[in-house]
Amino acid sequence: MAKLKETEKLILERLFGMEGGYVLDFSNPKFQQFIFNTFKVDIYNSKYSVYGDSKAKRLRAFWDLENNQTVGKLILELIEVWETEKTLKNEKITENDKSLKAKAIIIGNKLLGIQNQTTRKEETLDDFLNKDFEIVSLEKLKIDTSVINILDSRILEIKNSIRSKSALSCVILCGSVLEGILLGIASNKMREFNQCEISPKDRKTTKVLPFNEWSLSNFIDVSHNLGLLGLDVKKYSHSMRDFRNYIHPYQQMASRFNPDIETAKISWQVLKAAITHLSKNV
Repeated sequence: MAKLKETEKLILERLFGMEGGYVLDFSNPKFQQFIFNTFKVDIYNSKYSVYGDSKAKRLRAFWDLENNQTVGKLILELIEVWETEKTLKNEKITENDKSLKAKAIIIGNKLLGIQNQTTRKEETLDDFLNKDFEIVSLEKLKIDTSVINILDSRILEIKNSIRSKSALSCVILCGSVLEGILLGIASNKMREFNQCEISPKDRKTTKVLPFNEWSLSNFIDVSHNLGLLGLDVKKYSHSMRDFRNYIHPYQQMASRFNPDIETAKISWQVLKAAITHLSKNV
């Protein structure tokens, strides 16, 4: 059981938007996948339903059932998701937000045995966004030449979208290019991708699903697990993936969010970072 004070739980609940049973902007499947990818734990196991079935109640049960190290790590991971969502949505971070975040980091670090530290050891989002990623030739990725021609044309269109401030087009294209690249790499490394411990499987047969049934999220997580994508690129790629889903108008309407040109530039930065990592590691 993690040593969390009730006042500390209140801080975390406010920061992570747990009122009404929610946790940040996670849907149920995404929340389940996030916890599993981080800890290899199914948050929808009955052991975490002691307080109820909502995401927030399951997270509270996780805090009460797991040890300090596990809960501390989860808190810092959720802070990273919170900060990424704020940045990609271009939402203003208020002074109250900053105060809650600082306190939450202290709580997470305390559980990890790190005292009086209000910044994470890992690279911050600002650090990531300030990096200069040079576009590498896709030919270095050793994927099908005919696909490379299509991807190159989409990358050109991404650049044109940024210049014309067509934000939604840019975000959707960035997600499609990343998915195309990862599928191409997986096709060349079929054995490694299929044998990865977190490859998506059919629930009935337990066999690994064919690549045409993998989601972009699956490709991102397995690529990271195989050492092809760094942790920072993995995290921000998931955020870009979420925005890419706005290709469905009703999903965009439900989210009440319209990406602006800054969101588009961030998505482009994530894609460039992914290409750079893959070109070095494939």
